[in-house]
Amino acid sequence: MAMSQTHELDLHTAEKFARIALSHVELEYPHKPGFVFGSRDDVRSPRETHPVFFGSYDWHSCVHGYWMLARLLNRFADLPAAPEIRELFERRLTSDAIAREVALFERPESRGFERPYGWGWLLKLAAELEVMEERRFADILRPLSRLVAGGFQEFLPLASYPVRVGTHFNTAFAIRLAADYGTAINDQTLVDLLRATAVRWYGEDRDCPAWGEPSGDDFLSSALTEAECMRRLLPIEAFAGWFSRFLPRLAERRPATLFSPASVSDRSDGKIAHLDGLNLSRAWCFRSLAVALAVNDPRHTVLQAAANRHLAASLPHVAGDYMGEHWLASFAVLALEA
Repeated sequence: MAMSQTHELDLHTAEKFARIALSHVELEYPHKPGFVFGSRDDVRSPRETHPVFFGSYDWHSCVHGYWMLARLLNRFADLPAAPEIRELFERRLTSDAIAREVALFERPESRGFERPYGWGWLLKLAAELEVMEERRFADILRPLSRLVAGGFQEFLPLASYPVRVGTHFNTAFAIRLAADYGTAINDQTLVDLLRATAVRWYGEDRDCPAWGEPSGDDFLSSALTEAECMRRLLPIEAFAGWFSRFLPRLAERRPATLFSPASVSDRSDGKIAHLDGLNLSRAWCFRSLAVALAVNDPRHTVLQAAANRHLAASLPHVAGDYMGEHWLASFAVLALEA
């Protein structure tokens, strides 16, 4: 996929990404289920189980496919795919369908369903719908978004420890996305809980070695995602001190492992294809963190250059094989919009 050297999201690229998502958010198979069956009655087709988010291979990928479509619709008034996106939302985002999604979450066996990754993305989608011209879609989603926000409020006080892996269970990524929702609906209680949790989990971290990065299944950088979470939730002065302690040799491009884009040997393998997502999510973090620094701070240039290298490594591979195609564009938009 051709991109400008500045790696910015333009109308041409947005249209390509929108077409990718429109091609799979209603594609029922292949499908990977992610919940516990309580009885034989729970064995149903994806479309019957998830009346809205049944496509895109799995529930969470479908959710962030919808997020990306909403984001592109908000971002580009002249997006050629806009009528199809609106028609999709009219068809799928209905009160009855969302009520059935809520019912799935309310099953006793679903207590941990999509926690925390899918929870974070659902709230990210809700935040984007809040600023759409068609505000009724946010209203329609609200029973589910409130339920998921309530899940965070119940779960976070019980979570004694963070999860620092580079996959779906990473807690920093989820609460980072949830913070956008809390801000969008002006839920200060939720934002305060997310901030207090981040400080409790990560506030004392020092001199991060990033020694486990990358592993063969990563699509998130444990180190950079934690830093981006803290950037989003801390006051700027508090973040500046924490960041200097967390990555004290960043200006020297240390730890070195963070600055080398991951090599992807087989994009038809779903796990190995995660590494394209690692490159894109690192780029998102690098660019977001750079914004928190003064332009004359040497770390600013280091972070921007690292972002560009990671984008160049994986933007050309957003489409091509379904193992990446069903989700990578969302991460590309995160990075390009940072």
